[in-house]
Amino acid sequence: MSTSVYLSTADLLLAGVIRGAGGAWPRACAWLLRHELEMAMDRFWAWACPDIGRTTAQRPKLLLLRHYAGPELGCRAGYLWWALSRAGHHHPYELGITAGELARLRTELIDVVALLDRAQERQGRAFTQ
Repeated sequence: MSTSVYLSTADLLLAGVIRGAGGAWPRACAWLLRHELEMAMDRFWAWACPDIGRTTAQRPKLLLLRHYAGPELGCRAGYLWWALSRAGHHHPYELGITAGELARLRTELIDVVALLDRAQERQGRAFTQ
């Protein structure tokens, strides 16, 4: 997996203090990680089923991912998208997400993206045989 601008910027936010980010950096980091997940899903759908890939809504893509890439990967991607979406929204009655939680979600993101890429490769080999 090559590092995108979204993942690189999220890594900068996780690594240290960014001037001017203030208390918004955890939410910004969550949104950047979610964009990285959405880009990986878009790559998968562009190859697996371009009609699904053309929709802008993420929920249908996540629901159909269980069928096209397997139930485990579909569940992991769905949970990750939900967790990052939840972390990106401000709730004044809750504590925000911590750097440790974001680092764990980043690790899960790397795993899910790698699995999406492998699922695409496996399906490609199945079609050529």
